[in-house]
Amino acid sequence: MSKDIRAALSSRAGTVSVSVHDTRTGLVCELASQRRYDAASVSKLLMMEAALRRAQEWRRDLTGWERRRIRPMITVSDNDAAQRLWNDLGYSYLSRFLRRVGTTATTLGSYGRWGLTGTTAADQSRLLDVLTGARDILTPGSRAYGLRQMAEVRHDQRWGVPAGMPLGVRAHLKNGWLPRATHGWRVHSVGVFTGGDRTYRIVVLSHDNPTMAYGVRTIERIAQAVHRGLNKGRGIGQGLTPESEISEVPDGSAPAEEEGQDPTA
Repeated sequence: MSKDIRAALSSRAGTVSVSVHDTRTGLVCELASQRRYDAASVSKLLMMEAALRRAQEWRRDLTGWERRRIRPMITVSDNDAAQRLWNDLGYSYLSRFLRRVGTTATTLGSYGRWGLTGTTAADQSRLLDVLTGARDILTPGSRAYGLRQMAEVRHDQRWGVPAGMPLGVRAHLKNGWLPRATHGWRVHSVGVFTGGDRTYRIVVLSHDNPTMAYGVRTIERIAQAVHRGLNKGRGIGQGLTPESEISEVPDGSAPAEEEGQDPTA
């Protein structure tokens, strides 16, 4: 698989990190998994899981208010819902949740800029693992709820790591796509795949992409190699996303940079 991933990247520009975990076989395949990126809308996965964990700690179900923020935040990447949930959870609680999960390099965005949360492919895989049941952080019901939201992401945001997945496998994913003055487009895709008596996780983070479409295609070439390696002989259920269906509109997870603003601040 490592050879196939490197082959998929051989003609691609940009900076890419990969983390693959197959819970059935124990296979782990990583490439530059400790490199840090701005998380963009992928940080919404953290917010959803933290809200689910907080409800458990307070011995209650999600409130109607929380559900009305979580679902659009994940399924249509609604930024207003994300901002409200981020403010409600608070910096301290989100930090404690990250420590509980065991992330080692994820730092929350300052001044409420959640899209500029710094993260790594390894940490995103740890966050996905919260939903696979390998750790006793969320109850089975909470994990099922979280995966269901990610399985129902709307069609135009279902690009990325599902590319090349076989028939009979279900994708649960969250993507991020954000250009900045430094490192160009950040284009990320993280997902859990279930079905066929197995569960596996794929994380691909990237920046230095000249366009969003370029980053999407890079991620999808990697995803094809991973799915092919884990599901030999099975028919393909999802192909590459047509370039005509990839928008170049940012996900809005961070404010637009103003002239003279330090993009690293």
